[in-house]
Amino acid sequence: MGNLIKSLRLKLASGAPFSSAELQEAGISNALAAKYVRSGWLERLDRGVYQFAGDCLELEKTLRFLEERVSGLHVAGKTALARHGYLQNVAFRETTIVWAKGRAQLPEWARTRFNLRFCVRHLFEGNLAFQDRVCRLPDREDGPWVSQPEIALLEMLSEVGVTEGVEETRNIMEGMVRVRPSRMCQAIAACKMVKAVRLCVLWAAEFKFEWAAAAREAVPTSKRKGRWVGKLDNGRTLTLTEL
Repeated sequence: MGNLIKSLRLKLASGAPFSSAELQEAGISNALAAKYVRSGWLERLDRGVYQFAGDCLELEKTLRFLEERVSGLHVAGKTALARHGYLQNVAFRETTIVWAKGRAQLPEWARTRFNLRFCVRHLFEGNLAFQDRVCRLPDREDGPWVSQPEIALLEMLSEVGVTEGVEETRNIMEGMVRVRPSRMCQAIAACKMVKAVRLCVLWAAEFKFEWAAAAREAVPTSKRKGRWVGKLDNGRTLTLTEL
């Protein structure tokens, strides 16, 4: 049995969960997998999901594995901006923000192993397809989907007053001079949330970004008029003027 496990380790990556389908492709039947679990060679994480016993799962590999099982799963918001280089000081054990769509849920075994903040939110209209909102990072092409910077900015702004503070978010955005104007305008036009759109446009104008005027023009008419007033989690009121 030990030789079979050694052979299996050569076929399946360490640090990553794997499915019963992958085991079967490697010549391990469900019955044999169950035997390996009883013998302490494999650990069953969930129905049809395993890891090598004693293995330490890696976040990147785990998220890539979960992409096949959680619809629209991607690294989002402030975490995505950090991965694009917009956050200089990332705290040790920083919470990793991941979003998905539909009625997706993260499995319990993933939530207990990693410091994740999981959100299901439909922030953009369907005409801005998922594949146009995410990318694989050049230095991590085998890593998970990550929001493109312009998308990640609006994701972060959507969480202001809920899970993100106003001042920190504003400071992060102030450093986002290098966003692509056409992508930024496309994202703003497709964004459903008035709060995120107005914060983006108003702060861009305040920071005198070159793309500020174009961003304002990209805002749909329905999101331009009237004041927007909302309560923050700390009890303060956030008021955003019309555009």
